[in-house]
Amino acid sequence: MRRSSLLFLTAAALLAGACDAPGPPASRTARVPAALRREALSVKGLPVDTAFAREVREAFLHAWRAYEAHAWGHDALRPLSRGWRDWYASTLLMTPVDAYDTMLLMGLDDEARRAKELILENLSFDRDMTVQVFEVNIRILGGLLSAHQMDGDGRWLELARDLGDRMLPTFASPTGLPHVRVNLATGAVEGTENNPAEIGTLTLEFGLLSELTGDPRYHDAVKAAVSRLHAQRSTLGLVGSAIDIENGDWLNPTSHVGGGIDSYYEYLLKAWLLFGDEDFKAMWEAGRQALETHLAHEVDGRLWYARVDMLTGERVATRFGALDAFLPAVLALGGDLERAARLQESVALMWETFGVEPESFDYVTLERGHPGYPLRPEAIESAYYLFVLTGDERWREMGKDLFRRVVAATRVDAGFAHLKDVRTGEKDDAMESFFLAETLKYAWLLAVPTALDFDAVVFNTEAHPLRPVE
Repeated sequence: MRRSSLLFLTAAALLAGACDAPGPPASRTARVPAALRREALSVKGLPVDTAFAREVREAFLHAWRAYEAHAWGHDALRPLSRGWRDWYASTLLMTPVDAYDTMLLMGLDDEARRAKELILENLSFDRDMTVQVFEVNIRILGGLLSAHQMDGDGRWLELARDLGDRMLPTFASPTGLPHVRVNLATGAVEGTENNPAEIGTLTLEFGLLSELTGDPRYHDAVKAAVSRLHAQRSTLGLVGSAIDIENGDWLNPTSHVGGGIDSYYEYLLKAWLLFGDEDFKAMWEAGRQALETHLAHEVDGRLWYARVDMLTGERVATRFGALDAFLPAVLALGGDLERAARLQESVALMWETFGVEPESFDYVTLERGHPGYPLRPEAIESAYYLFVLTGDERWREMGKDLFRRVVAATRVDAGFAHLKDVRTGEKDDAMESFFLAETLKYAWLLAVPTALDFDAVVFNTEAHPLRPVE
């Protein structure tokens, strides 16, 4: 693939400077075999729910056909106006890249073929535009890597490597912590105030890119960044909400498990499972213990995770929300099935209280915070993890109920629409790509748990299944 020479000159200069910067080295520990990494293994032989599978497949096709009809070749569908939206000046084909592996898992061969042709014939990263590293990483790089591993076409990996090269300059800071945005053509970077999620949620994709290409630069950059972030945690073992990447100083000391921190913890565990690097396992265990000690909060017999000051442990808010609902899945994956089950029951309360979960609410007063619902997957994701790791049908039934609530509240003639307010049902003219990549994929896997071997993959935070390279 043709690359901009300016990009490589800029990237080389920036990365040379980053290599001289202070910070922990990206050490390479001995690899632990994949079979020995998992604390919890899935239950084999779980039955297929054929009727539910038909519901999920129909919902996916309804969403995808609306995208084909009204937004083909663009990033996302606008379902109310029957139009389209691109994130940047040029399309990155977010919806087809994000949805491709869901199509493969569902056996939608014709749809997958059309999506693949569109992507391989049109997707180019040689664009003079500045993108958010986090979102492009989890949606596009993660989707390309998963596509390569699932269908074996080397062109996916060529695209992934090109994108990885263009995003590498983001790590050129005095601390090695990544910037928020990078220009894909010039390597120019922006955003020195970052957060743990956007820093820590690059590890799986960049690390796997190194494994598949034999080029250690991607792995070394992300491991150095995560190691530095871990080293900046407070004496209580907690991270805050915002950090200055130029000096490592915390700009917001609030610690929580919601958006801005959430997938930092997720990727510590999953990097251990994907790569067998015990450094990540140690960081995950330290983080998990700090969360249990300082954030876990019992209210009326229910388990929640509060917001606290990272320096003192003082509770500053009792806010929980849709993004926090990833945690039962991660706790279950880490082997703590009891705590995962208790927290998932609390997640279900959000849905029971409002019909569909709001972005956030106060779990003490049960008052709604941010009222919207942008088709998020995390609650269904956690139900899926608990189902496959326990075999208990109550988790599948919970996931089915959540899925049906989503369909009933958000389906429109041309796809599915975000909710502006879960109380009124007012809709917003948007259908994010993660609805097809995550929400509908996890619903499908609840229906058809045999569609993949859960123990053989690690899902990135956009639900792209990635396989260890042994």
